Amino acid sequence: MRRNLLLISSSFHSPNDYLQHCFEEIGDFVGTRREVLFVPYASRDHRGYFSFASSHFLKKGIRLVEISEKRPRLSIQNAEALFVGGGNTFLLLKVLQELELLVPVRERILDGLPYVGVSAGTNIACPSIRTSNDMAIVTPPSLDALKVIGFNINPHYFVPDSSSKHMGETRQARIKEFQEWNHVNVVGLREGSYLRITNEVIELKGVTDAALFRLGEAETLEVSPPCRLIGLE
Repeated sequence: MRRNLLLISSSFHSPNDYLQHCFEEIGDFVGTRREVLFVPYASRDHRGYFSFASSHFLKKGIRLVEISEKRPRLSIQNAEALFVGGGNTFLLLKVLQELELLVPVRERILDGLPYVGVSAGTNIACPSIRTSNDMAIVTPPSLDALKVIGFNINPHYFVPDSSSKHMGETRQARIKEFQEWNHVNVVGLREGSYLRITNEVIELKGVTDAALFRLGEAETLEVSPPCRLIGLE
């Protein structure tokens, strides 16, 4: 299996600008490839999202390319690298399924196509989107996603302030509940952190910790970057 993925928790990490906390990593990741295909389907305003993202990428010498509205499969086929931006995960997955793009994207990723996902774009790399934080504002035909990694991710993961009076479920409780029904390990990826995956090697990078929810282990394991993550798949 050939994989080359950069899975980022969030587009912003306070007080930084859009992707500022990881642009250096993105530049190193795409290497000499100067054109990256942008998939804007997590937003309704495709054109506006493209304009916003491309202006920031250009500052770093990377040119984003719009995906063809009429022939998106051809765009995927010809891509040198792929960037799937954040937004609503359910919307993103629904559009990818309706355009029948999941299989061609998956095939290209497993053949080594560099893939950068942010938030929703990170969620869809997983076996399913069941650990997304997003509201189901639309209903995709299935919650199954790209399945290019063998574990799930919860982007924007956080542990609430112990002094808070909020009485709702924590992220930790929800992930544990997910694992009661799904035999899948989960990485709680805090804002400011990301995973870089090269073939079978999984590295946690960035400036914040991650929480590992391993099946059969009652305690959540906190890990700090940079480090390798093993036993997730």
